[in-house]
Amino acid sequence: MSLDNTSAKLVRMANQIATFFKSQPEDERVQGVAAHVNKFWEPRMRKAFFELVEQGDAGFDPIVIAAADSIKRPGGPAQPSETSEHIDLDMQQAGFSD
Repeated sequence: MSLDNTSAKLVRMANQIATFFKSQPEDERVQGVAAHVNKFWEPRMRKAFFELVEQGDAGFDPIVIAAADSIKRPGGPAQPSETSEHIDLDMQQAGFSD
C-alpha cells in the first residue's frame, strides 16, 4: 500500500508509540498504546487511523493493530482532551492542522 505523506506520518507516530511500549511489561503494551492514542490523538487523527487500519496493510506495528480494538472511534461524546482548544503538537506535525 502506498501512503500519502500525512498517512505515512500517522503510521510512523503510531509505531513510535508501540516502540516505546515494547519496553514495558508484555501485558501492558497493547493497553498502553490504546491509552496514549485515546488521551493525545484528537478525533481527526483517530478517524484517519481507523481508515488506514480498515484499508489493510498500512505498515502498523502488530501492537498498534492489537490496540485498535481499545481505541475510541471518533463520533462519540467529546472528552476533555478532544476539545477544539486542544491541538496536540503531534497532530500539527502530521499535517492535521486547521
